[in-house]
Amino acid sequence: MNHLMTMKEIEKEFRDEWVLVESPKTNESLEVESGTVVWHSQDRDEVYRKAIEFHLKSFAMLYTGTLPQDVAVIL
Repeated sequence: MNHLMTMKEIEKEFRDEWVLVESPKTNESLEVESGTVVWHSQDRDEVYRKAIEFHLKSFAMLYTGTLPQDVAVIL
């Protein structure tokens, strides 16, 4: 871990997981295109705890699977 990866690489390596990405590179629509994966887990709360623990200056939290229909995302 801890090396720059594209979104395609992240989605392939960490399928159906929550991923914490440091210093994400985004496009004009603020979609993550690449970044450094610092933690990943199937447990969303674990990834949130790591984001707090690591005190990252800039990060993104991603889910690489398909969210169930009964899940809402609030931005």
